[in-house]
Amino acid sequence: MGRVREGSVHPALARGGQGLAVVGAALILASATIHLHLWATSYRHIATVGPLFLAQGVVSIPLAVALIGLRRVALMLAGAALLVATAFGLLLSSWVALFGYQESLSAPYAGLSLVIEFGGAAVLLAGAGLTLAGSRAGR
Repeated sequence: MGRVREGSVHPALARGGQGLAVVGAALILASATIHLHLWATSYRHIATVGPLFLAQGVVSIPLAVALIGLRRVALMLAGAALLVATAFGLLLSSWVALFGYQESLSAPYAGLSLVIEFGGAAVLLAGAGLTLAGSRAGR
């Protein structure tokens, strides 16, 4: 087997990171879809929490589109932060009340939302790491 030349690995790392950015963007869109659906069907009537569901969906869509188009590390990190914050909001509202509202993890889409959000954050962090590693390996 031949030796790998220094710097020859970086295109593969960068492509992997870019691919994970697209997967992460799709998971951001999935989370936005869940939140907008829940807002439209019932959560819009809940003080503070309803507007937060709407805001999560409205902010997530342009972030996901920008991430698909630009695939920048900063956008990957922002997407991961958004998804983690959203997941922790659900967990907090189920453990203690959040803004006076107590949620249940048995609520529709709660489990799916947690999987999408924590999974999406992990995918985006991995993508950011690969992208950074690829750019450093190419130096």
